[in-house]
Amino acid sequence: MKPAADFVPLTLCVLTVSDSRTAEADTSGDFLVDALTGAGHRLQQRAIVKDDRYHMRAIVSSWIADDGVHGILITGGTGFTGRDSTPEAIEPLLDKLMPGFGEMFRAVSIEEIGTSSLQSRAFAGLANQTFVFCLPGSTSACRTAWEKIIQSQLDARTRPCNLAGLRPRLGER
Repeated sequence: MKPAADFVPLTLCVLTVSDSRTAEADTSGDFLVDALTGAGHRLQQRAIVKDDRYHMRAIVSSWIADDGVHGILITGGTGFTGRDSTPEAIEPLLDKLMPGFGEMFRAVSIEEIGTSSLQSRAFAGLANQTFVFCLPGSTSACRTAWEKIIQSQLDARTRPCNLAGLRPRLGER
């Protein structure tokens, strides 16, 4: 059996998409920042943006273009209301979709919220060698995504494989 790899801290950004949250009331963003730093990763930047696809794209594009950013966690805007536009804003920026993330998120969410999990449009992908995770806006959904999926995949010690371990090979042609 292969020996466990060493932990490799990643540099991450957190974006909250909301028409109503402020820095003082952003419990989902707070949770994600606390979770990623508690796990040993570094926070590069954090922002809150209204649910406007062009403002979202501007922020996320700048983070994707920064070679020092390894991942982006976005919370909010993944529902079905008229203002929810995170998938429409972010998916065009992705080089590759990660369909298994959304499928897995909905599968683990069913334990907590039952069939309401079908309303989640959570998704993930890769853009310019940067992992992008788009999560619902509720703090409990962010906790579920982090604790049951993202945390272990961003940890190079997770076996048999993890996203962090792929980082050196993401730029291969």
